[in-house]
Amino acid sequence: MLFSSVNFLYYFLPLLLLVYFSVPSKWKNLVLFLFSLGFYYYGEPIYTLLLLMSSVSGYVHGLLIERCRNTRFATVPLVSSIVVGLGALIFFKYSDFFLENVNRLFDFELGLLGVVLPIGISFYTFQVLSYTIDVYRGKVSVQRNMLDFMTYVALFPQLIAGPIVRYETIENQLKERKHSVEDAYVGVKRFMVGLGKKVLIADTLAEVGMHFDSAHEASVLFYWLAAITFTLQIYYDFSGYSDMAIGLGRIFGFRFLENFNYPYIAKSVSEFWRRWHISLGEWFRRYVYIPMGGNRVNVLRLVRNLLIVWFLTGFWHGAAWNFVVWGLMYGVLLIVEKLVIKDRMESVPVVLRHAYVMFVVVIGFVLFNAGSFQEGFNNILGMFAFREAPLVNTESLYYLRSYAVVIVLGVFGSTPLLKGTLKCLRKHPFARRSLAVLEPAVIVILLLMVTGNLVDGTFNPFIYFRF
Repeated sequence: MLFSSVNFLYYFLPLLLLVYFSVPSKWKNLVLFLFSLGFYYYGEPIYTLLLLMSSVSGYVHGLLIERCRNTRFATVPLVSSIVVGLGALIFFKYSDFFLENVNRLFDFELGLLGVVLPIGISFYTFQVLSYTIDVYRGKVSVQRNMLDFMTYVALFPQLIAGPIVRYETIENQLKERKHSVEDAYVGVKRFMVGLGKKVLIADTLAEVGMHFDSAHEASVLFYWLAAITFTLQIYYDFSGYSDMAIGLGRIFGFRFLENFNYPYIAKSVSEFWRRWHISLGEWFRRYVYIPMGGNRVNVLRLVRNLLIVWFLTGFWHGAAWNFVVWGLMYGVLLIVEKLVIKDRMESVPVVLRHAYVMFVVVIGFVLFNAGSFQEGFNNILGMFAFREAPLVNTESLYYLRSYAVVIVLGVFGSTPLLKGTLKCLRKHPFARRSLAVLEPAVIVILLLMVTGNLVDGTFNPFIYFRF
């Protein structure tokens, strides 16, 4: 079920709110768990069992880790939890990828399994692993209430596309959390911002990509237009989902950590990844990078650590070589920034540093969005006029004019200018009172606009559903 759907907005969510706020506190986790299962079952009937098995596995392994603590078998349940979790992820997400490459490498004819990727498996697997690893490290207490733990894993706001919520961040909120009209209002505002990002901006920008794929003749301008609009689309699509997840969590008393912090204003690749998909970067830092020694090692090991982390980051996003190359590209750039040009970066004008980052990001997302590495490489060649294509044609100019307004709005909205302006206005009493009246009106208007788009539009799932 999509957050950006009539069924969710006008049936599922109102019913959940009615039931959730009608029952006593001791039943609220049960309500959330049952509705979350229904939410997942709506899109993945068969794989709901896999979600339940993953939850049970995490719960049981947590108990076993606690029971074996300070014994010679202490690491056994931890290793078992990692093997079970990653084993399921590898089977469902990467089995055909490995078979295809074995066939190609050794000229075999092994049949592909044709396994369908369960929605959200990359996200909830990492959540379960964060719990068992942190229990082993003694950073969190073992959860003995099975319902509370399964609610954590299945919690619908962030279940299928993040952010990756570590157990540590909501451990206390699972046991006791506060609800208020103010929190609910803040949550609704945040949800509506994300919904507007997805439906009004991301889905509109997605049309450019569809026009590009069906174009009679590509041009250099069209290659760049498709690349830039996808770069904006994926930001509004994914950050919009994160906004909706954080907003929904706030309504139900949870405080999820931020997942985006205006990544397109970054002045280095390192800064970009501190601002983009923050929860994934933090997961790899805590559970892969630091255990290997982080940056407190010699140069060769630092290079190794970075390459491993970014290989895994790329591979996490998809079972295809273009994702691997995309991840390693960032690994190499981070190595160069940390070891070669670190001291020289500050002397370069901010405009040039920002231009460098955005150039890298746009090129990277061309690879990311491609169906294969070859397709991505060909599109990059087209952007630099290395393919037989005119610089400009009538079709590309038409779409540039047609989508110019939403592109400009997208660029403006990806900066903190609007947020900063509103913050300044709230310092003045008259503006603050005016905003208090205008904000609810804007929310209602936004809901009506979104609803109109959903009724007349086509099905357009979130990009990160495929991961």
